[in-house]
Amino acid sequence: MARLTHIDRGGAARMVDVSEKAATERVAVAAGFVRMSQATLDLVLSGEAKKGDVLGAARIAGIMAAKKTPELIPLCHPLAITKAEIDIVPDRAAPGLAVRATVKVTGQTGVEMEALTAAAVACLTIYDMIKAVERGVTIENIRLVEKRGGKSGHYRAPIPYPSPASGGGKRKV
Repeated sequence: MARLTHIDRGGAARMVDVSEKAATERVAVAAGFVRMSQATLDLVLSGEAKKGDVLGAARIAGIMAAKKTPELIPLCHPLAITKAEIDIVPDRAAPGLAVRATVKVTGQTGVEMEALTAAAVACLTIYDMIKAVERGVTIENIRLVEKRGGKSGHYRAPIPYPSPASGGGKRKV
């Protein structure tokens, strides 16, 4: 089994030294799902939620979260992110909203944590903006979907995007 890179031989936490690594293009995609009632989904999609534009706020929050990841996750390197994008797809079958975060950098370390943080915070923002309407909303299945670049190469999760429901949504909102 490989050893943990954030723990030194004495067991102390440390930030990994990436100074000797080549700067390469790295991309990570993470996803999550916010499950809600059909009535709540209809309200969100209508743009008439009491707190305002749920989808717009979630996109901005996710992008901001990607940029703030090193402030939230201990030992995470600060990165000059070159792309942060949040896609939100309605899934009427589930019902709910599938969230997908894509983060890109040219650097010496990957952006998986930035993509996961972006997806999680976008989902949390959706919850925050609709909790007054429906308390039983759940945030589900936050995961790394894909990672490209760096020494470890390409990874693609076996669970496809966009949602846990069969069929998924095809329309980006």
